[in-house]
Amino acid sequence: MPKDHSDESREGGKESKEQLPGETESVRKREGAETPNPHRGNTLQACPPRFVSIEELMETAKGVTNMALAHEIVVNQDFEVKPTELPEGSLERRVKEIMRRAFWDCLESQLNEDPPSYDHAIKLLAEIKEILMSFLLPGHGRLQSRIEEVLDLPLIQQQAEKGALDIGLLSHFVVGMMGSLCAPCRDDNIKKLKEITDLVPLLKSIFSVLDLMKMDMANFALSSIRPHLMQQSVEYERAKFQEFLEKQPNALDYTEKWFEDTVKSIRESKADVCGASSEPPSSLALQVHNQAYLRLLRWDHAAEPFPETVQMDLIRFQEMQREVEHLVLLSSILLIVYTTTGEAISGLPGLMDKLKNTVDVMLADLHSPTFCAHEAFATIGEKLCVELRDCLSQHGFPPFSADDKATLLGQIIATTQPDNAVRKLIESRIESYLLASLEPSHHQTHPSLPGDSPENSPQIS
Repeated sequence: MPKDHSDESREGGKESKEQLPGETESVRKREGAETPNPHRGNTLQACPPRFVSIEELMETAKGVTNMALAHEIVVNQDFEVKPTELPEGSLERRVKEIMRRAFWDCLESQLNEDPPSYDHAIKLLAEIKEILMSFLLPGHGRLQSRIEEVLDLPLIQQQAEKGALDIGLLSHFVVGMMGSLCAPCRDDNIKKLKEITDLVPLLKSIFSVLDLMKMDMANFALSSIRPHLMQQSVEYERAKFQEFLEKQPNALDYTEKWFEDTVKSIRESKADVCGASSEPPSSLALQVHNQAYLRLLRWDHAAEPFPETVQMDLIRFQEMQREVEHLVLLSSILLIVYTTTGEAISGLPGLMDKLKNTVDVMLADLHSPTFCAHEAFATIGEKLCVELRDCLSQHGFPPFSADDKATLLGQIIATTQPDNAVRKLIESRIESYLLASLEPSHHQTHPSLPGDSPENSPQIS
């Protein structure tokens, strides 16, 4: 039964792979890639039907899973393997608990027999030995010899047959060896193991701590291979996508459309400005690349599927999209406040942070389904008017007039509209900064930040 602990840890690692962002949707979409989709538009040409075997689909899914795992390890510095937690009250959890309880009860009854039966206990020691050996590094020759010497299974079997086996002594040796091999964060767990006197509870706790040590070892291995993966990740993902295309020729249709739409948008904007585009191909390619990624921060996920090549980072892009929107609205409101109020509050120490914190807190639920933009921005405007009135009074300036307050409230509420002039101004400044950040490193000078305070921003009418 304790073998289930090791299996569970492996299942935990497997589960981590399967729950990577966007991976499930990506595989499902590719498996049905030849089904007509209304989102694709008229620009995509239908590929000839191709029958794919179950074996090919499974192999492709496995390749995507491996690529997604490697990608996650590279881009997510906090990525780690965690044990699977079954839902409380679930059938699977209840069955597992019942089976474990039955196993440990059986072990206890065997050890309480006269004479004791050690069949289950010896199997546990064999599994413990296997786990301890898996923790050893190439330089641990002395520890390996010690484990082989003490946990000599043929000798243990002979001792059991002659009634001379001391399971308790072997268990305490195991605890000491675990203390030598565990990470410092497990010292408290080892200390608690040493305080357990009953044999069956001790063995149960030993397996629990061994599971934690296996997680620690797996995460140590991940941190060790991350630098090597970072060097090879680009070529690895390119090769995997190439394999993907060979099996599913239309597997990157959404990615093609993403770049085609970006090229069309760039050419239209240049034609509007100078009548025709005279950019060299290399410069146009760089613009397409940068603008395409910038478009992901404005993506309408409800109307258009996300490109396949960035599907693994879907959750990250959605989070960045929310952060950018939050920043745009916050900056727009502060710009309106400083422009409307004028020099009376310009340069006052601490006021900027106070107003920013107020707006930031009141926009905390911006992306909640229950968020009502008009009511929330009206409340923000009222709150800011109160704080500005107190500030003006404190510094000897005349208070807000009714017209000034109405103007400020109206402009703040207007920022809820996507085509609001102030909002579009802030969006363009953020976009310019991000585009400058995407320039190649050998051409790049550190992009200048937008004005540190709204009083340095252009005036608005």
